[in-house]
Order: sequence, then structure tokens, then C-alpha cells
Amino acid sequence: MPIARQAAAIRFQYPGFKVVHADSQKLKAVGELQPTSRSVLYTVILKYRLGNMPEITVLKPELVKNWLGEPIPHIYPNNNLCLHRPKYGEFKYCDLISDKIIPWTSLWLYHYENWHVTGTWSGGGEHPGKNQSK
Repeated sequence: MPIARQAAAIRFQYPGFKVVHADSQKLKAVGELQPTSRSVLYTVILKYRLGNMPEITVLKPELVKNWLGEPIPHIYPNNNLCLHRPKYGEFKYCDLISDKIIPWTSLWLYHYENWHVTGTWSGGGEHPGKNQSK
């Protein structure tokens, strides 16, 4: 999927997102997501380079451990969110970021908020770096 098409789809489907950089090989977008009406607004940055997986990082508020002191699940050491496992082909280069990655980010934030209340990650998936499925 060409970068120009990705940028146009993000602008169309998420008008509150600002594509702050786009050229023929990469794009960067910043926007706010609110998983539920009771959620806080999260500012996220999305970085994408053709041939790589999109990266999403929460800029604010800062993601923190839960009340049990457990580290944040489904987050990579560089603070990018673990939204899917590339080896399973859930996101392909022909997919629109606005159709998959941004909605998955909102869903991740929803599970993050629930994890803070319950102490249990209910979003499924695998923890990065661990062989055990959850």
C-alpha cells in the first residue's frame, strides 16, 4: 500500500490525527484515542516505514505499572505497543493502517485500562519474549 494512500486513509478515518511527516517511504502521525467515553484521552504517535511493521507509542499520559506493581503487559522494551504478532500475518503491507493498527491501538488501551482495575490482561495474545500463550 503506498504511503500516500495510508496517509490519506488516516486523515479520512481519523480527522483528529495529524500526519506530521509523509514521503514515499515513511509516515509519522500523531493523534488522540479514547477507548471508551469514560477513558482518558491518549496521545499516540504512529511511525511506519514501507517494508516494516507500524510502530505505536503512547506519548501521554505515561503508561504505568498497575496497582499490583506488575510491569505493563504487551509492550516492547522500546515502549512500542504489542498489537499483533507479525509472524501470524495479521497485518499485511496491503492493509490500511487506519483499518487495523489504529483500532487495535484503541483496543489495546481498553485492555490496559481494565488491567489496571483487575490485574488481569484480558486482551489475549502472547507476551513479547515469552513462549507461553495467554
